[in-house]
Formats: sequence, C-alpha cells, structure tokens
Amino acid sequence: MGRRPEPEIKQRLLDACTDHALEHGLPDRLDPLVRATGTSARMLIYHFGTRDALLGAILDSARQRQLATFGDLLRVHPDRPYTVTLAQAWAFMTGPEGRPYLRMFGLWRESAAQKRQPDFRRAATTDWLGPLEEGLRSMDRPELATLVLAVIRGLLMDLDATEDHDRANEAFTHFLSTLDARE
Repeated sequence: MGRRPEPEIKQRLLDACTDHALEHGLPDRLDPLVRATGTSARMLIYHFGTRDALLGAILDSARQRQLATFGDLLRVHPDRPYTVTLAQAWAFMTGPEGRPYLRMFGLWRESAAQKRQPDFRRAATTDWLGPLEEGLRSMDRPELATLVLAVIRGLLMDLDATEDHDRANEAFTHFLSTLDARE
C-alpha cells in the first residue's frame, strides 16, 4: 500500500522551492531545489509529478505572492491621489523587495522552459489589469489601465536591460505627471 499525499509537506516543499527560485532564479535541474528543500529529487517528483509540473507550481506560487504583495500596493487609498499610490508601488517593485520577482520572471522569460508554460506570460500580464482599472477608476480613467500597464512593463524591461534606475524612475515620474495633468 502506497503513501497518501500529505498536502502540508507538498506546500512546505513548494514554499522552499519558491523561496529558492526568487533568490536564484528557476534552475535548469532539480539539484538546487533538492538542496534548498533538504529532500530528494524522488520526493519532489512524488509530490509534483514531473520537473515541469514542479517548475509550473513554483511559477504560480511566486506569481500569487507577487499578486498579493503588489496588489495591496495598487489599492486605492482615499487619502491620496492614485498617482502617488502608483509611484509608491513603482518604488517597491523596483526596489529590493520587488527585485527578486523581476529577476526570476525575467530569467524565466528568456529560458527555454517558458515554452512549456505558454499561458503563464499572458496571465502574469493580464492579472494586473483589474487592480489598475480599479485604481484608475478613482481618477475616472479606468480605460487607461492597459496604457499604465504597458508603461510599467516597458520601463521594467528597460531597467532589466540597462540597470539605469535613475533614468527609469525619472521616466515613470514624468509619465505619472502626465496622468496628473489629465485630471
């Protein structure tokens, strides 16, 4: 008689793998995840089925963490203009707290593994439209959500390529001033 799956063990393993991936990026092999979890490759496969399923679970877990954290940053605060909220969210996303997500998803985007998760990029992008629409509704401009998202994504790609934080921050500040001017 085989063992029954234990969801709490699987979750503990997933949390450790996600922590590792956020710090170091998604690995090409299981060995780094084995070391990070203190278990065996056999146990990881037992709980997740395949290496690709484990990597998919890690991506989903990291995305859920990012959504929870960054989603809170994008919430409307009645005591301040939404452009201030966006500026604070940008500072967090591009600062030390947000960089692990940007690094992990950036490395993944460039890897061959991303082809095995074809819907991830779309979902990881469109997940942000709802929170941005809600926030921009406070400015009576929910239709600008796609534009704001495109500017953020473009500047994040620029920042990833150049590491020129000052220029990217200045560009985002300038963009926010155009939103303020529209009000």
